[in-house]
Amino acid sequence: MAGMRISGDSTIDLSPELRSAYQVELTPLYINMDGQSRRDGVEIQPEDIYAYVERTGTLPKTSAPSVEDYLRFFRSQREQFDAVIHFNISAEFSSAHQNARIAAQEVDGVYPLDSRNLSTGTGLLVLEACELARQGCAPQEILEEIHRLIPRVEASFIINRLDYLAKGGRCSSLLALGANVLQLRPMILVKDGKMEVGKKFRGSYNDCMCRYIESKLRDRTDLRRKRIFITHTRCPEETLEAARRTVDDCQQFDQVLETTAGCTITNHCGENTLGVLFIRE
Repeated sequence: MAGMRISGDSTIDLSPELRSAYQVELTPLYINMDGQSRRDGVEIQPEDIYAYVERTGTLPKTSAPSVEDYLRFFRSQREQFDAVIHFNISAEFSSAHQNARIAAQEVDGVYPLDSRNLSTGTGLLVLEACELARQGCAPQEILEEIHRLIPRVEASFIINRLDYLAKGGRCSSLLALGANVLQLRPMILVKDGKMEVGKKFRGSYNDCMCRYIESKLRDRTDLRRKRIFITHTRCPEETLEAARRTVDDCQQFDQVLETTAGCTITNHCGENTLGVLFIRE
């Protein structure tokens, strides 16, 4: 037994290729629909959510892994590794972190971490932790550095349609209807571990998306240029191409990583949502 396992909830939205390259294991959240609880990314995919919403007009519910789920996972990982650092979605969004902490009290060498973020906002921290572990850093050194980085993560998305937010109770149906009529595309950002509505853009989605990216990146001198994520839900290639071009026009990053968001972001925001996620210096 040797080394350290870096793991996370299924909400971290790292691609299978990235998870494989960094050897990141996942604990799936649950998506509850049609009377069944299905494991996010294992028994259900974002396409299933789109089909369900289209068929029923309602959103599935999400739920956290149980304490028992975490106990099984942590014990299995500790059989193979000296320590486990596990990243959870912000405790403001889910009871996942609370359950992971309860489970970790029964398994030595396990460190649950509240990312105060979601999607690849958490994924950025996971990759940083993986790189520190590969350098031979001890768990406490990694945790100290991650806690330093948590408030520097900037995670935001621009939303094409507000009906998913309305169905989830995060905005009123009247507001969603008015925004659609006026072609308003709001920016959703993570701040202090919570989601809030930021600037609203008006016009075609691609035009708004490009202006959103410019507003986040243009003329910034405080960014870590190590990597940035373009994370999206079922965006067409022309939208992704415009996003890549705009990022490149604004800043030069060493890595521009693209990922398709999983069931959690899909369930909050619906299709044609796109975000840029990065870390400040």
